[in-house]
Amino acid sequence: MSLSFTHLGTGSRGNATLLECGEIKLLIDQGFSGKELTKRLARMDIRVDEIDALLITHHHTDHGSGAAITQRRWNIPVYCNDRTATALNLDLRNVHLFENLEALNFADDLALLPIPVPHSGADNVAFIASHRGERGAVLTDLGSWTDELVNHVAGCQHISIEANYDNSRLWNGPYPMKLKERISGRGGHLSNHQTGDFLSRVVNQNTRSIVLTHLSQKNNAAHLAESTVLYHIDEIFEGDIRISHQEGPDFTHHIGQEEPEVLSRERISIL
Repeated sequence: MSLSFTHLGTGSRGNATLLECGEIKLLIDQGFSGKELTKRLARMDIRVDEIDALLITHHHTDHGSGAAITQRRWNIPVYCNDRTATALNLDLRNVHLFENLEALNFADDLALLPIPVPHSGADNVAFIASHRGERGAVLTDLGSWTDELVNHVAGCQHISIEANYDNSRLWNGPYPMKLKERISGRGGHLSNHQTGDFLSRVVNQNTRSIVLTHLSQKNNAAHLAESTVLYHIDEIFEGDIRISHQEGPDFTHHIGQEEPEVLSRERISIL
């Protein structure tokens, strides 16, 4: 039994990540409709009602718009902070409110730790999952980082992190100047170079897999994100690096396995 991470899809049109540990199934973020979530989980032969809990990083639509329907339709408990619960209008009778750096225990040997990250207009958190010495990080929607975040992510065997934009494409692209400034600001998103810089501070010999998420369709490209990040970590990282796209799931990383499990698009729906 080990930790595994599967991105059901990442990007401005919706985000959700499945974390599995034995029989326990946790969903980090739910930015899809109920129908879309059902369809994506069905590709893995998983029903939505098999999810044990939903954890929300922050209330922005692409990360939390599906939380209320998931809570209401399938009675799945939601874990989030107070601001997120209020903004998403969740039923507090089935919400577990947490504080930053409060360990969330889902089994004797499985815990998730919410770490605050800078993101404008939201009380955003990253999650660090721990299981019997295995550690995996999921962090997204941050324009910069803190020493605290570096300390917690350092040495994780798996790291999922956003690489939102390429500097040249953003500044030479069609967005209004105010939007460009917001995206590139401290509370915005990470550029490919920033993601590479951050990873150069936390990757070590224990890190076996990295997934780059939340790539902008207009301001980035998979080959730019991967090559820029590898420029920063190529001498210290020997594991697997992948890109998570908007249409998923495509692969699963199991901590302890050298190669990810590639998911077939031909899986039979269990609807």
